[in-house]
Amino acid sequence: MTTIAPITADDRAEWKALWSGYLSFYETDLDEAITTATFARLIDAGSGIHGAIARDETGAAVGIVHWLTHAATWTTTDYCYLEDLFVAPGARGGGFGRALIEHVRAWAQDHGSAKVYWLTAESNTAARSLYDRVASRSGMIHYQISLD
Repeated sequence: MTTIAPITADDRAEWKALWSGYLSFYETDLDEAITTATFARLIDAGSGIHGAIARDETGAAVGIVHWLTHAATWTTTDYCYLEDLFVAPGARGGGFGRALIEHVRAWAQDHGSAKVYWLTAESNTAARSLYDRVASRSGMIHYQISLD
C-alpha cells in the first residue's frame, strides 16, 4: 500500500537520497547549501514550497514531489507548478509516480488552483509515458534565460 505524506524534518536522510537520485538523473550538481535551503523550505509551512514523500508497503521512502503555486494572468486563482518528481529506479512502474501526481492534483484542487502543470526532459520517455496518461500536453515550448 502506498502512503504519501508531507515531508517532515524526520525525513531528511531519506529525502536527500531521493533528491540526490533526482539530481543525478538530470545530470545536475547543486551546491550543498542549495540542498540544505531547499529542504528547509520544504519543511517550513510558510515558505510557499510544498513537498511530499511516498512510501511503499514496508515504509521505505520511494518517491518525492515538490510543488508551489503562483498568481496567473489568465485566471483569478493560482496555478500550481509541480517542480520536482522522482521515484527511485527500483520502485518505478509501481504506481508511485501516478500517486504523487494525484496527491499534488488533489492538493491544488483543495487550495483553489486553476491547474497543475510541469515540465520534463524530451528524453524522459518513461516518465512521459505516465504523463501522457494522466495529463494533456500543452503544446507550448519552454524557453529560459539563465541569470547566473
